Amino acid sequence: MTDSDPRETNGDVTGSDGTKLHISGLFVGFVTGLPQLIFPIFAAFFGTRGTDNPLISIAAVSAILLFSLLFRWLAWMRFHYHIGEHDIRIESGIISRNARSIPFERIQDVSIEQKPLARLLGLGEVKFETGGGDGDDAKLSFVSVEEANRLRELVKAHKSGQAVISHADAPVPDADMPPIFAMDGKRVFIFGLYSFSLVIFAVLGGLAQQFDFLLPFEIWDFRHWIGMAEERGVTVENLNGIGWTAQIILAVVALGALVLVGFATGIIRTMLRDYGFRLERTAKGFRRRRGLLTLTDAVMPAHRVQAAVVQTGPIRKRRGWHSLKFVSLAQDSKEETNFVAAPFATLEEIWPIAHAALIREPDAAVRFRQGKAKWWLIRYVGLIPAFIVGVWATMFFAGAPFRQAGLMLFVPVIIGFFWWLEWRCYGDMIDEKQIYVREGWWRQRLSIAPQVKVQTVEIYQGPIARRQGLASVNFGISGGSLEMIALPLETARAIRDAVMEQVAAVDYSVVPGETRAPKIA
Repeated sequence: MTDSDPRETNGDVTGSDGTKLHISGLFVGFVTGLPQLIFPIFAAFFGTRGTDNPLISIAAVSAILLFSLLFRWLAWMRFHYHIGEHDIRIESGIISRNARSIPFERIQDVSIEQKPLARLLGLGEVKFETGGGDGDDAKLSFVSVEEANRLRELVKAHKSGQAVISHADAPVPDADMPPIFAMDGKRVFIFGLYSFSLVIFAVLGGLAQQFDFLLPFEIWDFRHWIGMAEERGVTVENLNGIGWTAQIILAVVALGALVLVGFATGIIRTMLRDYGFRLERTAKGFRRRRGLLTLTDAVMPAHRVQAAVVQTGPIRKRRGWHSLKFVSLAQDSKEETNFVAAPFATLEEIWPIAHAALIREPDAAVRFRQGKAKWWLIRYVGLIPAFIVGVWATMFFAGAPFRQAGLMLFVPVIIGFFWWLEWRCYGDMIDEKQIYVREGWWRQRLSIAPQVKVQTVEIYQGPIARRQGLASVNFGISGGSLEMIALPLETARAIRDAVMEQVAAVDYSVVPGETRAPKIA
């Protein structure tokens, strides 16, 4: 089939101007876009409810819905995409036309996402990411699942130099491989228990603030709530009359309800996102599928992995649970800037995955170098004058006694304790092939980067650290950075020279996916 031969396959229409999106995507986009019409619909409804004829309100709401559907239909008619020899071209726009070209070599990741309604209709959203900004660089909403898989395989074929332009002879998607990591329902549930979250209260608070005009009272007016309680016989005297034991029981019950909501929220969020988690190592890279209602299918080429990040926490670590993320130009979402390879796994499960990306664990016989304590001490001492000035200003301008204003001096004590924990937990190391940085006392993080992936090396010294002979070394890698801190200047220079010697020995013209040589900053 040629581009000049119009044909419709599974609802995806291809013609001389390129390929249109699936016609059923109009319905999916219209339904999923209804929340954006809530405010116009409410405005139309309440603006016309004063009329004697209720049909006017219905007509106003119907007009808004029809206008939205008409706009989406015009956008669908004017949207085309075309797979060229060197790039993907996307044309869109109803009045102002936008022609976009994405070269294949710039595409870092092609992912397929199926939200519930699209999944029911056999549709998917294809996202192309180049790592050039936040979010997706381009996406096709929506195409058939067959077309989505075909597009992803075509991009892979072009990037590997085995391009197949014909629509009829598109590459066959990779067959399912045995997973190198997977999570069953029990593992996802346990993960949810560790993902305690009270975000539901933030969501409810935001909704209450947005729709407070629908309520007959001010939701944040606590005097109104106190009045409602007094109307039902709840007063301060009543609370005092039930005794300390009953009050403690009520407080424990309220706290328990809060904890229960936090655990339930974490479990639900984790189940929706990571149910059926499956990671495969295919010939083209790491393929990850997950999701209960919204199914995502993402593939990241293995040579795009720039670094690995192993994270845990003091509670998870006691049970042996960690997570593994790959740093690359591609990102999972606006919340996840890296590719999550194993969100809840043991180290015995994590290291084989890292080995598949040519990243190995640190040698247990080699000790991490702890940063110089005076690096943190200099920062801490610099805070004390600011808090002393704050105490003085509170006493002078607010007239507060020293017993009250002096409580501010406990803040640097607390900060100093946390910085002491950071110093105790920090460590860095370098061997013949890789760079290791360990940091964090609560969210413990071990970052590992191959030296050949380093793009830039920068030695930085602040004014006070320079007088103390201390420096930090920042390693720039595609999609992120790695920093060693609290180093003697001589050590920082030796590390920079050792890393750049490894980088200079690599011929980047033969390294897949690398198009530019690193430089020394």
